Amino acid sequence: MSRTMVRVETIPALRRTLGEWRLRDERIALVPTMGNLHAGHLQLVRRAREIGDRVVVSIFVNPTQFGEGEDFGAYPRTLEEDAQALKGAGADLLFSPSVAEVYRRPQEQLSLIHLPGISEMLCGASRPGHFDGVATVVCKLFNMVQPGLAVFGEKDFQQLLVIRRMTEDLDLPVEIVGVPTVREKDGLAMSSRNAYLRPEERKIAPNLHRILREVADKVRAGEGNLVGLKSIARAELTELGFRPDYLEIRRAADLAPPKPEDRRLVVLAAAHLGRARLIDNLPFRR
Repeated sequence: MSRTMVRVETIPALRRTLGEWRLRDERIALVPTMGNLHAGHLQLVRRAREIGDRVVVSIFVNPTQFGEGEDFGAYPRTLEEDAQALKGAGADLLFSPSVAEVYRRPQEQLSLIHLPGISEMLCGASRPGHFDGVATVVCKLFNMVQPGLAVFGEKDFQQLLVIRRMTEDLDLPVEIVGVPTVREKDGLAMSSRNAYLRPEERKIAPNLHRILREVADKVRAGEGNLVGLKSIARAELTELGFRPDYLEIRRAADLAPPKPEDRRLVVLAAAHLGRARLIDNLPFRR
């Protein structure tokens, strides 16, 4: 059911509304997004609605997490359509600040948060500095909103672990809640960047999830040659027309290379298909 939703663009206006809710001891749930919302985002909002008293959704295309040559300028911006979808999903407040509101210094002068190790592997190796930008903007949003909890999708598995680590290391009083990946009927993980796929590429794209499932199934069945398994999977992606950045099997808790005794694992991949860079993952137990 559609509900009244406050829309603010500045930090002072945001804090005035939040202050009224805090006086009533209402627990605030934050859903940070970059907009161009799809059903996966709206599932995060619905989960926040279930576990929080008030739901704040931020829409901010964050320049500090885009590298040189990436799609910051071309990233889809659909604010009015997003606002209507958020009202229907039960958001109480939409915070859509400008870049100048969030970053009051030139980008080269900004204080950044860097998490050694976990932010430098996988997507962090392919996109140097990306997770510094993610951790910094999420920390800033936590300070602006001061939520009791924040909801993130598990599709961005490495991002979720980076945010958990950052929250723990900086003693931020925010509960981090992960929500399982929302998929299209053919298995493709929902993503704003799926819009970059041409029709023929869209038909190929679900193979990324299929190959991850097959890798996980083989590990569960007892396959111990993880190096060979990963090599075969990357070769199949290439044969299908993907340009893989990586396909890895890691320990789910911290993305370290798994030891034989580790049971909770995750297979993760990032691969280019045409203009789109697709990421996906599949947690599993062996």
